[in-house]
Amino acid sequence: MAELLAWIARHLVDDPAAVVVESVERDDILILRLHVAPDDVGKVIGRQGRIARALRTIVRASGARDDRRVVLEIAD
Repeated sequence: MAELLAWIARHLVDDPAAVVVESVERDDILILRLHVAPDDVGKVIGRQGRIARALRTIVRASGARDDRRVVLEIAD
């Protein structure tokens, strides 16, 4: 999941070297924190949050396959 998220994010931003995905596990929830360069945060969020919503849908769907709850957090 983290590799897929990182791959998609690298293709969205201007500085792909700054993309880092951190995995944190709490209880039954897997939290994926997406770190990008401060100038690229808007590109990952998109207009009215459309890209962020799409990324969350992809991550949630991949977690549903494993019967896990997966949450995406976008950080700079």
